[in-house]
Amino acid sequence: MDFPELLDATIRHLEEEKARGTKYLQVDPANLQALTRPLPKPDTPAPTSPRRMAQVQERPAAPAPALAPEPVSTQEQSKPFSREEKESAMAELRERALQCVKCDHLVSSRNNVVFGVGNIHTELMFVGEAPGMDEDRQGEPFVGKAGELLNKIIGAMGLQREGIYIGNVLKCRPDTPGQRYGNRKPTPVEMSTCLPYLASQIGIIQPKVIICLGATAVEGLFGKSQMGITRLRGTWMVYRDVPVMPTFHPSYLLRSQGNTEKRKVWEDMLAVMERLELSISDKQKGYFLPK
Repeated sequence: MDFPELLDATIRHLEEEKARGTKYLQVDPANLQALTRPLPKPDTPAPTSPRRMAQVQERPAAPAPALAPEPVSTQEQSKPFSREEKESAMAELRERALQCVKCDHLVSSRNNVVFGVGNIHTELMFVGEAPGMDEDRQGEPFVGKAGELLNKIIGAMGLQREGIYIGNVLKCRPDTPGQRYGNRKPTPVEMSTCLPYLASQIGIIQPKVIICLGATAVEGLFGKSQMGITRLRGTWMVYRDVPVMPTFHPSYLLRSQGNTEKRKVWEDMLAVMERLELSISDKQKGYFLPK
C-alpha cells in the first residue's frame, strides 16, 4: 500500500471511530515520537502508479469538499440553545450537507441531498434509514407511500408533520446500479460516514424522544445488534442521553396483513406519548384493539 492509499485508509478509520462517538484513541508513545522526525527527502520524486494517476486525472476539479461535521458532544448537547442559535446552526449544517461529496458513488447517482424536514424546536424526532426514489426526487424524507402512513401515525398521535422533525441516517439515496426501481440497505461504511450529520442534527434539536423507524435506523445510531427489530421494538434505548424508541418501519406495515403489527407500532407510539406527557384519549388507547 503506497502512502496516499495508507493515508486514505487512516482517515476513513478515524472518521468511522468519530462517527461512533470515540473521542480519544490510545497511541504508542514511540509512534508519536517517530512522527516528530522529518521524512528523508528522495533524490527524485516517487513515481505515480498508472492506477493512481488515472484516479487523479479522472476526478474533476471541484471546490474544497464539505467535510462531515464534528458530532455534537453530550456535554454540548446539554447546553440550552436560543431559537436563533438553533436556526443558525441548523442552516449551516444543512449547507454543509448539501455540498457533501464524501461518497463518490452516491454523489454521482443522487438527484438531491435529503437533509431532513420539520420543526427544529420540537421535542420529538423520527429517524429513518435512507431516502428512496421518491425522496431523492423531491429532496424530502418520507414522501412516498411509507411517508403517507407515517403522516397518519403522526396525526393519530394528535401531532402534525410540520410540528416534529424527520431525518435519516443516510442523506443520499443508496445507489442501485442497473436498476430503475427498488432500494437497497445502506452499507455500514456509508452509514458511519454520514452519521455525524444526524448526530449534529440531534445535538442541535435536543429532542426529548427519538423514534427509530426500522432495524437499519437502529443500526445506524447504535451499531449492529444481535437482536432484530422484532425483539428491539417497544424497548427504550438511549442515544447521547436521549430516550430512543425503536419500532417497525412504515413500509413493513404496508406489507403486513391485519392489525397485529400495526397495534405493536401503536403501542410504541403510546409509550412515546406518555414519555412526552401528551394527553391520551380512550379512543387512542383503543386503536387496533378487537371490537
